[in-house]
Formats: sequence, structure tokens, C-alpha cells
Amino acid sequence: EEKLEENGNEPMQFPVVIPEDSFQKEEDHIEGFSAEVFWITHAGNNELERRLLLRPTSETAIYPMFKLWMRSHQDLPLRMHQTCNVYRYETKATRPLYRGREFLWNEGHTAHVNYDDAEAEVKAAIEAYRSVYDRLGLSYIMMKRPEFDKFAGADYSVAFDTWNPDGKVNQIGTVHQLGYNFAKAFGLYYEDANGEQSLATNTCYGMGFGRTLAATIAHHGDDHGLVLPPVVAPRQVVIVPIMFKGKEEAALDYAKEIYDIIKAAGIRVELDDDNRFNPGDKYYTWEMYGVPVRIEVGPREAQNKKATLVRRDTFEKVQVDESELVEKIKELFVTIFESLRDKDKAKLDSLIADAYDLDQLKTYMDARMIVRVNWCGDPDCAFNLKEIVSGEIRGTRWDVEEKPTDSCILCHEEAKYVAYVSRTY
Repeated sequence: EEKLEENGNEPMQFPVVIPEDSFQKEEDHIEGFSAEVFWITHAGNNELERRLLLRPTSETAIYPMFKLWMRSHQDLPLRMHQTCNVYRYETKATRPLYRGREFLWNEGHTAHVNYDDAEAEVKAAIEAYRSVYDRLGLSYIMMKRPEFDKFAGADYSVAFDTWNPDGKVNQIGTVHQLGYNFAKAFGLYYEDANGEQSLATNTCYGMGFGRTLAATIAHHGDDHGLVLPPVVAPRQVVIVPIMFKGKEEAALDYAKEIYDIIKAAGIRVELDDDNRFNPGDKYYTWEMYGVPVRIEVGPREAQNKKATLVRRDTFEKVQVDESELVEKIKELFVTIFESLRDKDKAKLDSLIADAYDLDQLKTYMDARMIVRVNWCGDPDCAFNLKEIVSGEIRGTRWDVEEKPTDSCILCHEEAKYVAYVSRTY
């Protein structure tokens, strides 16, 4: 939200319920979402004269307001965003965080004087999303979706796909160039600098919080539990006093002392002084919660004004003087993040393979890989490929130009694209 607002997006909230006639204004949009809509047909015991629906996305709720707000070219661009729940009747099996019928996301919507301005907005939105995923240490591939898989009503769609341990890709965010399609449907005209009526262009973009959280958990976690990047960890440091009989007070007093030092430095810190559990139990619990740094202090540390720091990601230990404590913790935060990021990038790179025939493709798909193939661009080849290998053509790279080196993997006609094939939710 902060990044979007830096770019000029105003925070707003729009209704969750949309009238059917408003939803039907953009033909491709209603066709793309009709099977996923939850319809409201009754209010109490009364049947409604016109059906309402729970928003699957909010274009058709927002653009009637855009029409009221934009009169002149000086009113543009219009930029807004909202964090809200959306509802989609998913016919596939649901799965927590990955695929639900109600999920929390942030969606952005904009209107512009021309297509070039909207193109600049697409790039800005992509960079905003990249900044979030990069801060989380997540690796991803930016895909331009094929025509048959773009957002309903868009000119084109760019998606962030990332790996998952089960071999399926996880789409964590999308950015859409809507062109003039929604503007035509909703009459989004403005008076240009020459006093003439011109049609606006639109973009929209969405980030699913559940899928982003799922990626963070799946990419960085281990058999002990969560491993959280320090920037998003609710508790960045936990202090566990080591109590020895007769010396409890010394350890606890010193733990409180360093707690105050760390807290004063603006670090999110927790002091676990619960005497019902022994230190080993506490270690297990905080490791499961993914706290990046654990500090162990006992009577010896209290006497020598030192502290033992333990990294959650590697369990490496280091002892530091109290005077260096805050500086060392901040250094560890950077080291932990860089380690998680680099490990994640290496994992994604290791999962990408090239296939030049169907046997290779099947082998790689069974090995839970993301596979590059040469593709002619024909949707029929994509659909047939899905039937054969149970994998989908996700698209072509948005950020890197890749040229085909062979014929289409399926029909053997001239290939026009290098496409990525994977299984998905």
C-alpha cells in the first residue's frame, strides 16, 4: 500500500455487491468470470428483481465512479487502490492460501489520457510489485500471459509466477493493460487539451496476500517451521533467559536489560520469561514461529555483559559484547535476508529446464520442473499439450527477450515463442 501511494494511488473502498447489469457492461469480462460468480438472488424471503453478485474483482464497481470523477484531461491520471476480500466460486479443489473462494488482496485501478501513459503505469505497477517480492526474498518469473489466458477484457496481462515445493507454480501477482476496452463499455470520456472528447485508457493490477504469504512460507521454511525474512517477522528477536537454580534473578535482570536496549533501537523484540517451560521447549517454539534471531543469556553472559545470538535460518551461534549487540543484530538481519534471497534464487534457477520433444517434457514435468519449450503460438497446441503432460503454457518472459531455437514442440511448425510450461493450482 505504501509503495502504491508513493506512486499516486489513493486508498479507497468500494462496495462488495455489484448489480448484474453493471457487471455485464464489458462483454469479455462477464464471459471470463461468469462461471466464478456468487449470485445474490434473495434478500430475506424476497426474490430480487435484478440479481446482485459478490465482487470477483472490482472494475465494474469502480469505473462508473471514474466516469463521474473525470471531466477534463487535467483530472487524469486517476489512480486508486483498495485492500479487500473478493469472492470467486472456484470449481477446482480449494487449498488454504493458494486457492480459496474468498481471499484478501490489494487491487489497483487507473485511468489515463492515452495508451502510452497507461503503458508507463503498467511498468510502474510491475516495479511496485517487484519491490515487495524482492523485500521478501522471493524469486519469480515475470510472464506475459498468452492471449487465451489473459485477464478477461485486457489487452494483455503480466503475471508473477514462482515455484512451489509440490512442482506447481504459484501466481502471486498480476498487472493488466486494459487498453480502451473498459473505457468504451463504461463511457470513460474526458475533454482533451483541444476541447474535444477523448476516450481514456485503463490499467488494473492485483496482489493476492494469501499466495504471497504461501510463497514466503514455502520458499524459506524448513522442517523446524517458519523462516521469516526479518523485514516482515512480527518478532525479529526473541530473548530466552537460561535459568540456573539460585541464579535466576541475575539471568532475568540481564535479559530485561538487553530487551530494553534492543527495543529502544526500534527492533521488534520479545522477552520469553515464561517459567512454565524450559529453554529447550522455548527454542522449539520460537524456531517454529520463524523468529530470525534468538538471544540466549544466562548467569555467565550476565556477569560478562555478553549475549549469544542464534540465526534461525542456519542455527549458527555467535557471542557478542553488550556494547555491540544492536549493531550485530542489524548485521545479522542483512546477512539472513541475503542468504534467504540467494538460496531462493538458486532454487528457482535449478527448477528451470529446456525440453525439445514431448518425452523430455514429460520427464521434466514428472520431476516437478518448470520447462522452457519452443511454441508456435497456436492455442490448440497449448490445449493439446495440457492434455498430454498435464501442464499449462504459462506464457513468455516479460522482462527478457528469448528467441526460439527449434520448431514447435508439439506440431513441429515454425516456433514463434519460447514458452514456459508448468503445473498450476
